[in-house]
Amino acid sequence: MELPFDFGEIGLRGQSAIGLVAFVFIAWMFSERKLQFPFFSAVWTIAAQILIAVLLLYTPGAREALAFLNVVVAALQQATEAGTSFVFGHLGGAEPPFEVTNQGAMFNFAFGALPLVIFFSGLSALLWHVGLLKIFVRGLAILLTRVFNVGGAVALSAAANTFLGQTEAPLLIRAFLSKISRAELFIVITGGFATVAGSVMVLYATLLEPQQPSVLGHIIVASLISVPAAILMAQVIIPAPKGETPTPSTAADDFKYASAMDAFMRGVTDGLGLYLNIIASLIAFTAFAALVNIMLGAAPDVWGEPLTLERILGWIFAPLMWLAGIPWSEAFDAGSLMGIKTAVNEVVAYVALAQTPDGVFSERTTLILIYALCGFANFASLGIVIGGLTALAPDRRQDVIELAPKALIAGTLATLMTGAVIGLIWMG
Repeated sequence: MELPFDFGEIGLRGQSAIGLVAFVFIAWMFSERKLQFPFFSAVWTIAAQILIAVLLLYTPGAREALAFLNVVVAALQQATEAGTSFVFGHLGGAEPPFEVTNQGAMFNFAFGALPLVIFFSGLSALLWHVGLLKIFVRGLAILLTRVFNVGGAVALSAAANTFLGQTEAPLLIRAFLSKISRAELFIVITGGFATVAGSVMVLYATLLEPQQPSVLGHIIVASLISVPAAILMAQVIIPAPKGETPTPSTAADDFKYASAMDAFMRGVTDGLGLYLNIIASLIAFTAFAALVNIMLGAAPDVWGEPLTLERILGWIFAPLMWLAGIPWSEAFDAGSLMGIKTAVNEVVAYVALAQTPDGVFSERTTLILIYALCGFANFASLGIVIGGLTALAPDRRQDVIELAPKALIAGTLATLMTGAVIGLIWMG
């Protein structure tokens, strides 16, 4: 369906620019202190996001480095396949003991693709133990402290969210969770919703590689530039009271791995939990969506087509996807994916994106979706965040329960803002 306010190809950048302002305005509508709008922070954050994205995606050296990550993905896939083939046989990628007439039908998501989460989780823990990820996270935290005027404790958690999950990143500031202010706690929670963990990045890249060969680089960039967006959205919705001093962090907790082997095995164990959680979510929510569609099938057709959950979610999120810079002709299908990501999780949404037939989305729209879907902002994560943070800081339980739903909104707006940034600077 075409609408008269489509701007066409030339105006799509302007459409994304409007979206950047609109998403901040939507956050302001939820603000607790509407007269305390951080105007200069908003301008600077948008400019910083654009600058970082341009430098990482279009500077020759950085572009080649991101493209090299394709080699990393292939190596990790090949290494994981060695393990899955040994354990699961032909279901995990080994040669089948029979003649194959349809090679595509041999792909097994549970035994072929998902085990990558287990291996990469162990590898990430090992890289943290030897110091490589730790150096990056602490360096980024110092940058966030100086550029975005947040306390050291909050900056460390936000920086860690670029590669650690919603409950792992706050572990680094466990000693400060009872001390940070309500506004700072909101930034911590929002950062978890607006980014994804390194343990699933390579999985996303594996799923989307046929549609976007350099997708791992884009996912890493998405997680990086969503951090300042998350900080901004959190500061707009819950501004710090005037005169409040940011909480410093002269030291931080660590995961206290006893050795490299301990780090790897604990990472593998955590990865196994994530693996089982993803499988359970895929089974349960796919079945739930099918059940809802079966029940909706009893309703009369709407505009000549059966009513489905995907269509309902598409109607809800289509305007937001249009604001991110997606043409209205593609906004409905894009909104459906964004709705699935919010209602279920980003894995299901990425699987649906990977299975989308050719011609439904343009290359530009696909890239915007990759960025906009790259975050843990979904309803299932509410339970994870509330359970994880209240276990770390029982005295902040009431604050966490109150702030988590607002942080879900802030995190969603942050990833939409990130998608709009890519729509603005996309060069084809």
